[in-house]
Amino acid sequence: MAACWLCALASCVDYSDVTSETSVSIQLLMPEEFTGTATLSGHEIILQKGDTRLSATTDAEGVATFANLIPDVYDISCSWELTQAEYQQATGSNKSVSGCTVAGSLNSHLIKEEQTISLATQLSINQDIIIGKIYYAGSKDNNNRSYDAGKYLEIYNQSDKEIDVSGYYIGLVEAESSQAYTLDNLHEVYEDSVVLLKQIFRIPATANHKVAAGGTVLIVNSAVDHTPNDTLENNLSDADFEAKDTNGRIQNNPATPALELIYTMYSAISNMNLVQSGPCGVVIFRTDEDIASLPTTYPYGKTSGNLQWKLLPKRMILDAVEVLGNKATGVEVKTKRLYDDLDAGYININATSGRSGEVVYRKTSKKTDNGRLILTDTNNSSNDFQVSKTIKPREYDE
Repeated sequence: MAACWLCALASCVDYSDVTSETSVSIQLLMPEEFTGTATLSGHEIILQKGDTRLSATTDAEGVATFANLIPDVYDISCSWELTQAEYQQATGSNKSVSGCTVAGSLNSHLIKEEQTISLATQLSINQDIIIGKIYYAGSKDNNNRSYDAGKYLEIYNQSDKEIDVSGYYIGLVEAESSQAYTLDNLHEVYEDSVVLLKQIFRIPATANHKVAAGGTVLIVNSAVDHTPNDTLENNLSDADFEAKDTNGRIQNNPATPALELIYTMYSAISNMNLVQSGPCGVVIFRTDEDIASLPTTYPYGKTSGNLQWKLLPKRMILDAVEVLGNKATGVEVKTKRLYDDLDAGYININATSGRSGEVVYRKTSKKTDNGRLILTDTNNSSNDFQVSKTIKPREYDE
């Protein structure tokens, strides 16, 4: 009953008895790693409700004030980047980092009266290899039938050097309609230490696969030209790796190297199970540990059943993107699978049932002098990603 009440609140708040605007203050709380000197002032705090986006800047005490605010349910967020020198000053650490991000968020927060809200933040080290794009929506073919063969993932080299991605793992996060474990369940049973994965793939480690600075790795289910089937689809014949369908339901390209299937909880599914309506979370990780030996779990509170998920230690994860389902009642924010220190926000397509040809992809932060793109990476997908029907594989500027 409580869950239903919260869902109704987030999607339709009745303010018929509210006669005036209100004011709210956001108190910024620095990450626990900040034991040295850090500046509380000058950080942008964002309040967002649909297409409405409001911002205010923190003062010397770390407080941002929003006056004349219409009472409603808002997403609250902030993020900023630190240089290596700023990181060392704030943390007291001599660790060498290329950069890091401070970010925090509160999703679907009800503001109806004057108050002060605390916004906790987390510190994350910027990664060189990041998830750049996820196409999971699918489309309708020329005969108006569901078309799923053209789904793909894209990995981006954010650094200024060539990187060998052989041996990197791609994990697809648990995505059942009845959530296997909530974040509260994970806290109770595993002390926030693991993420549930339904599938694990690996870029083959038998040969080097070097990616240039600003380059991409295109990973697909079917490395063929899909454009004859629908104008929203793409030509994926130049893909780097293909998750082969051993059951032959999707056309595969024998010339495209196979993405290694390490684990799938579905006996009949060997390619990437990218759910067209979401949720569709993705993680990248790398480890020398034996993935096959990772434990599995049944749904929370159960000791048997048909489905088991791999428990991936959070410490192994290099990058994570939270992709949530979007229903007629709104985005399913309460079903977040990834901790805020992995992804403080989320992204979703606009369609409520997929089949829309929409792809989620990272925004461009800046261009270097030689034209290389730096993608937005604030550890908050609500800030970092956007949705398009026209952006193509290996592109990040429309």
